[in-house]
Amino acid sequence: MTVNGVASRSEATVTGETVGRVLGTQAASPLSFWIGLEPGKVVQLDDVVVTRREVPGYGPVLVAGVVTTVEARHEGAAYDSDVFLIADGALPAAVVEVAEVRVTRVEPEVFVPPLPGAKVYLASSGDRDQALYFDVMERRIPLGMGRDGLPLYVNFDFLDGTRGAHVSISGVSGVATKTSFATFLLYSIFNSGVLGGEAANTKALIFSVKGEDLLFLDHANTRLDDAARRAYDRLGLPARPFGSVHVFAPPRPNDPNGVPHVAARTQGVSAFYWTLVEFCQEELLRFVFADADDERAGYSLLVGQISARLKAWAEPVGDGGAVMVRGTACRTFSDLVELLSDQLQDDESRPEWTGAQTPLGTVNAFLRRLRSAVRPLAPIVRGDLPFYRSHSISTSDAQVSIVDLHNLPERAQRFVVGVVLRGEFHRKESSGTARPLLFVVLDELNKYAPREGDSPIKEILLDVAERGRSLGVILIGAQQTASEVERRIVANSAVRVAGRLDPAEATRSEYGWLPPAVRDRATIAKPGTMFVAQPEIPVPLAVAFPFPAWATRPSEAAPAAVKTTQDPFQGLPGAEDDVPPF
Repeated sequence: MTVNGVASRSEATVTGETVGRVLGTQAASPLSFWIGLEPGKVVQLDDVVVTRREVPGYGPVLVAGVVTTVEARHEGAAYDSDVFLIADGALPAAVVEVAEVRVTRVEPEVFVPPLPGAKVYLASSGDRDQALYFDVMERRIPLGMGRDGLPLYVNFDFLDGTRGAHVSISGVSGVATKTSFATFLLYSIFNSGVLGGEAANTKALIFSVKGEDLLFLDHANTRLDDAARRAYDRLGLPARPFGSVHVFAPPRPNDPNGVPHVAARTQGVSAFYWTLVEFCQEELLRFVFADADDERAGYSLLVGQISARLKAWAEPVGDGGAVMVRGTACRTFSDLVELLSDQLQDDESRPEWTGAQTPLGTVNAFLRRLRSAVRPLAPIVRGDLPFYRSHSISTSDAQVSIVDLHNLPERAQRFVVGVVLRGEFHRKESSGTARPLLFVVLDELNKYAPREGDSPIKEILLDVAERGRSLGVILIGAQQTASEVERRIVANSAVRVAGRLDPAEATRSEYGWLPPAVRDRATIAKPGTMFVAQPEIPVPLAVAFPFPAWATRPSEAAPAAVKTTQDPFQGLPGAEDDVPPF
């Protein structure tokens, strides 16, 4: 029999362990019901259970759901103090355990409530897959293990732009393991086989803002034990580090040779910076003013006008990336700022730069903000290094490109994130195709796309959230507080993830996708446990992802493996210490 194009389970059988029956003292509906547990039987939160009902004209209808509440009480007690009499045997009473089940799937879609007294079973593997829609996921990505020890998945259609895109991860810093889950999700995508022949060309761009913990993704984790390896086996994933990684780091301050500013890693690291020529020609001045406060200050129009003048008037000088602007040579960012200061404070030259009658107060506010950028941006905007040397951040050198920002001040971090994201987004736009995909992992999203105010970076991130799906740019954003992130970015995330949440933050409307019981659980979740919501499944899944097979800090990093196979990235900059490819 077929109902609405879906074949019914005419020979439906439930082979799992019987745990109880549908209660008659609580109203059952097609969306939720309660079960009374048989003596000696136990269910816990997140268990998947099934029951069925014979419906005239349709046959057997399977009702499956997830346990969301478990309660135990004395039946027969009238007062709180009765517990002591019952414990002493002086008062007859029975211990009763009940559980609430939130329905996830009805097959076929005949929305009738289960009948009181109907047997309820723990879902077997086939029924579990059906209850959680895993049976209809043609391309599924392992997320981790459920509380039953079996794999849980996410539909790749909601990650690659086919039916949705983008991931939003929220949780308390240092406890929610947001970055660890983001890297595991990337690893699962690259190694699960869903990419097929596109795997080698699919890229990931990771912005690292917290120490050097992410700089060793291509090194095996020395703490990986046999239990963790078995978890990877159950998920169908190899237990190994990322295969092709290139790290980009800023030059050391005041270093004339542009040596990357990293301490623990010495190979596969390239210094990145922008020459003054690039700064002027690509109109990067607007990213110096990438704070939301800059937009409110009223000099955003002035920034655009001066950027246009620099693009028109700046000429390259020598081979170090220096520029000549109106007869003055600038070899450092400080030189350029001093030139602009002199020109804008001169009554005769100021109108040529501003293009209109601009209040002197606005010009002075612009200059104060610009001068404050000299120190943070001087190491990464310069004209004193050989122009021909490689200095650009590129995702073409390796499968995973890591941009290390932790040694940069926050002002410089904003500049780098904005400029790099703009460049990659424009590159994908000009390619004319969404494939291969580019995954962008950005922590502290609330800093770059705050709910209030505007900034150049926020505009780019909004573009990524709203148009990135069609261009093949997938954002994996992490933040402590989703309530402080631009609503449209969170709303465009097809997959939402929460780790350990602050109790006050958990009450915000941005976590409405978490049922009340799950929201309470999120405030006590242990590191490594995440609650994942995806469009196909009506309830979020509690996921425990395995211990990383790659080093998550320098102290865990094993020596890089020696290549024994041909690496498709071999010979490219930064690939010297890669382990064998995927």
